[in-house]
This record gives sequence, C-alpha cells and structure tokens, in this order.
Amino acid sequence: MDPHLWLFALFVFGIVVVPGMDMAFVLSSALVDGRRAGLAAVAGIVAGGAVHVAMGALGVGVLFTLFPLLFHTVLVAGALYVAWMGVSLWRSPATLAEVGEGASRSPHRTFLRAIATCLLNPKAYVFMVAVFPQFMRPAEGSLLAQGLALGAIVAVTQVLVYGAVALGAAQVRGGLRGSVQVQRLVARTVAALLVGTAVWALWQGSR
Repeated sequence: MDPHLWLFALFVFGIVVVPGMDMAFVLSSALVDGRRAGLAAVAGIVAGGAVHVAMGALGVGVLFTLFPLLFHTVLVAGALYVAWMGVSLWRSPATLAEVGEGASRSPHRTFLRAIATCLLNPKAYVFMVAVFPQFMRPAEGSLLAQGLALGAIVAVTQVLVYGAVALGAAQVRGGLRGSVQVQRLVARTVAALLVGTAVWALWQGSR
C-alpha cells in the first residue's frame, strides 16, 4: 500500500477510535438489544460512512465550507437527534433493565437509525472537508479508484473498531442479567454518554 494510504489509514483510525456519536450509538444498541443489534448498528455506520466517502470524492464537502450555515444546520440536527436518544433512554431505563432474549428494536430498524446517526455526524463532515481532499490526487490516476481505496480503508477501520465495541458491549450485556440495579445504572450511564456526546458536538461546532 502506498505511503500516503498508510497515512490516511492512521488519520481515519484516529478519528474513529475517539468516542463520538457513531460509537455511542453502537454501544447503546449492543447494550440494549444485544450482539445482533450492535452488529446491525456497525453495518449502518459503515453504510453511512460510504455515503460520506462518496460525498468527499465528489467534492460535496466543499459546500459545507462555502455555506457554513448548511454545515451548522447538519451539526445541530445530528446533535439534537443523539440527545433525543439519550433522553429517551434516561427516561425509560427499563429498556435495558429488562434484559432478555427479545430485542426492543429490530436489527433492520437499528441499521436504519445507524445510517441516520452517521449521516448527521458533524465529525464526519469535518473530516471530509479538512482531510479527505488532501488524499485525492488527480495526477496519480483515476479518482474513482482512489476514492474506492480510501473508502475501503474507512470501512475496514469502522468494522474493526466499532465491531469490537459492539461485541464487547454484548458480552457486558450478558452479565447484567443478575442485577437490575446495575442494569439501570448502565442504562443511565449510556444515556448520559449520548447526551454528553451531543453537547460536545455542539460545543466543538461553535468554536
């Protein structure tokens, strides 16, 4: 792999591994509904990431630079969406407290929500505007091929990082069945994480 692709992979890993809206959604999905939901959330995040890559390759990200109001609208919408999920979980901790074999939300719905979460994630748009264009080099061949290579790196990184989060959270979920009090505490901790992530995203966007 070319040196600049290794550098891109390092950038992507640094972005993905930092807790944010996508990771919070994967974590909460796996804790609430188990491994299948967690992996469905990962699949949705990867699908949303593919859309971001396509936007970056097409130069759509430049629009967010030229029209800051558009970017801030997406940022606020994404933050409010994640905050709403956190408040809902905080107000109804029984969703996690009643851990059982059934899921409160189907994998399909989790997948669709994950796509929405990813597409409303302002961190991804910042990455597409600030970093992605630096690795698209018209003089070095097909932009389509380059975009596919960069997209593959993003997808593999998301699968590895978020997949590990989903599987780990699903394991923790299995051990929660013995204590309702701990289950409620974990539910509210995850809810606080979601709300905190939303507040952080708004704060970063306002700087």
